[in-house]
Amino acid sequence: MGTYVIRTPDIGEGIAEVELVAWHVKPGDLVKEDQVLADVMTDKATVEIPSPVSGKVTELVGEVGQQVAVGSDLIRLEVEGAGNVKAGVAPATATARSPHPSPLPRAGEEDKPEPVMEQKAPSPPAGESAGVRGSTEPIQRPPVQAPVAQRAPGEKPIASPAVRQRAWELGIELQFVHGSGPAGKITHEDLDIYLASRGQPIAARAGATAYAQRSGETEVPVIGLRRKIAQKMQEAKRRIPHFSYVEEIDVTELEALRARLNAKYAAERGKLTVLPLLARAVVLAVRDFPQMNARFDDDAGVVTRYNPVHLGLAAQTPSGLMVPVMRHAETLDLWASAREIARLAEAARTGKAARDELSGSTITITSLGALGGIVTTPVINHPEVAIIGVNRIVERPMFRNGLVVARQMMNLSSSFDHRVVDGMDAAEFVQAIRALLEAPAMLFVE
Repeated sequence: MGTYVIRTPDIGEGIAEVELVAWHVKPGDLVKEDQVLADVMTDKATVEIPSPVSGKVTELVGEVGQQVAVGSDLIRLEVEGAGNVKAGVAPATATARSPHPSPLPRAGEEDKPEPVMEQKAPSPPAGESAGVRGSTEPIQRPPVQAPVAQRAPGEKPIASPAVRQRAWELGIELQFVHGSGPAGKITHEDLDIYLASRGQPIAARAGATAYAQRSGETEVPVIGLRRKIAQKMQEAKRRIPHFSYVEEIDVTELEALRARLNAKYAAERGKLTVLPLLARAVVLAVRDFPQMNARFDDDAGVVTRYNPVHLGLAAQTPSGLMVPVMRHAETLDLWASAREIARLAEAARTGKAARDELSGSTITITSLGALGGIVTTPVINHPEVAIIGVNRIVERPMFRNGLVVARQMMNLSSSFDHRVVDGMDAAEFVQAIRALLEAPAMLFVE
């Protein structure tokens, strides 16, 4: 048997270190060739690290959230044959630094369990029984340490309705509770052990209510994509003097056109949402307002205006906000635009977006869909100079020719970089978009 060391790969682009965002294995696991072992993140994308060989995991170097130097040891495997290191060579420690204030284990403390973070407990699923079992007397136990639950991302804990109800009443997130039952099922005893390991009294099973007094606090390290988002938002607000402009748009005709197009072409070309129509309006509007389709290098004092429109599309993912880029949006018709928007959104949600699909946008659209509210103040995607925010569509009574009629109304909430975009220009730009959306036939007139 030999030892095979997997080192942090050189991802290119001059990157010297990456952030370790997820382990997919643990010591003792048997892995196969090409199995994904870990995820690391650069400034632009998440990259999976596969195993080049089959073997048994003997050591993981580094903690989730650390910055790991390129070329440093990451994983050690026990393999058949000689491996790629000589016998007796001590493991190399990854050059890493923690991005959050929670201290890493010190020497001699490796055997202490990591703290289990609490999260807000979800409401019990509809239809579950609120029944509980057992004695109302507190259970006396010696101090114990609860095993830390090891679950894959997205894996749901298994528990009976009664256990789920009791966990909800106690403020326990089942995702972090180790299950000792068949197939990892969580029992009442597992809840007791979890509570005892936190030094908290075990509440009476029959008498607890949702109105019981709660205490404690939760520390959530800002790592991975959330840390990248925080840094980018902070940088954008620190460097860019934002101003926002909100306009109300009558999209009744636009929605009627969209409905007719979907009724006729959805089966063969795909269904249209509002976004492809808005994207086309932005493409046409920036022809008259090229200063909006630009990036500002404030260090060099240079604004670069672009002829192509590389449209950023702010997309919410399970990990946080990402902005995939629809390149050369000016060349796409409505259905090609709709397909590309759907493809990019899915790639972002599943973490499959390539690095070049997450950078290089020249202007961005952001939308919360049905949750869009009345007004938003979107943050500019630095170093761009403009962002167009879509609010929800609502039916409201409006005056038309002296009559009160029902109309479909939507607000556009847009933000601009006041260093390079004047208020008059911003207002005229949004009015140009409004004119196109309120008379949608103009979207097809060159």
